[in-house]
Amino acid sequence: MGGFHNVMGTYEEGKLHHVTERLVAFEYLKPDAPKKAHSLIFIGGLSDGLCTVPYLKSLSAAVESTQWSLFSLILNSSYDMWGTGRLGRDVEDIAQGVEYVKAYKKGLQTDQEPKVVIMGHSTGSQDVLHYLYTPNPIPVDTVFDQGLLHINRPAVDGAIMQAPVSDREALLSHLTDGAGNFKDAEGEGTYLQLVDMAKRLTYADDNMHDVLLPLSLTSKLGFPPTPVTARRFLSLVSPDSPADPQEDDLFSSDLHDKRLDETFGMIASRNLLKTKLVVLYSGEDEHAPKKIDKQKLLQRWQTATNKSFQILWDDEHSGVVPGASHNLGGEGEDEARRDLATRVQGYLENVEKAT
Repeated sequence: MGGFHNVMGTYEEGKLHHVTERLVAFEYLKPDAPKKAHSLIFIGGLSDGLCTVPYLKSLSAAVESTQWSLFSLILNSSYDMWGTGRLGRDVEDIAQGVEYVKAYKKGLQTDQEPKVVIMGHSTGSQDVLHYLYTPNPIPVDTVFDQGLLHINRPAVDGAIMQAPVSDREALLSHLTDGAGNFKDAEGEGTYLQLVDMAKRLTYADDNMHDVLLPLSLTSKLGFPPTPVTARRFLSLVSPDSPADPQEDDLFSSDLHDKRLDETFGMIASRNLLKTKLVVLYSGEDEHAPKKIDKQKLLQRWQTATNKSFQILWDDEHSGVVPGASHNLGGEGEDEARRDLATRVQGYLENVEKAT
């Protein structure tokens, strides 16, 4: 089904695809566009949805004259549903999106074998890493499976993570000072109350249930007025990190090397990435604590990714994007958006050439 989507006064042309009955993807595509063999599937962050990330327009323009088309995948956790979601469900949505897009592109009967790259923004980066490092399929949780399908995830030709910041560090930087002390008693009390409540409620009744936390409390921590379950809250704030990080705590700067070996270091053994991983950290990311040495953090991730002596980190295109905010949405970020688009376009060219 073709159509137009209005975003902030501009019209984005494209085609809406029904991946499943409840899962859709929007393909940025002009009506007279030629058939394109390859696909870049974009996954947004918390609260993102259709065309909500500003730089997608730049990406769409960058690939317009190439053999790549850009898809924006709308997950079941998109918009206000992130608070009741989890990474496992997200990656199963992505797996279905990859399967659909591959089949769709094969049906176009181009003269090239279709290639697919997944790209995550913010928490979408957590989805990408979760897709690449976790067992395939995701093991059955006999206690709280939350409707996972445990499908086999197809390998992807490439993967990009943009703005992979830590939700835990972002929250604590908002609540604490430079020394790590809470700025005020109310913030500290609310945080501790929610952590205690989430643990007690989550693990009650033999751990079989999940519950929503009070909006009156989560909003005090800066969360949007969105229902958040005890399990997702604990995963995002990961109160026992770095010793015992939760599922969502993948990018914190204080994580031990062992944790990085269990995440980045497992990519090679899962065989779900056919080429290399690109990681793009925004140089002026407002959600990253200023004390973080971004270059050093990327180097640690690179070391863990390449630990198996299989070079899976793309050193040519990865790095810190100077002047870039979290979603590159500022009026003065034209150069940062060009930089991002150039890196992505160069990476896609290499993936296209790879055998």
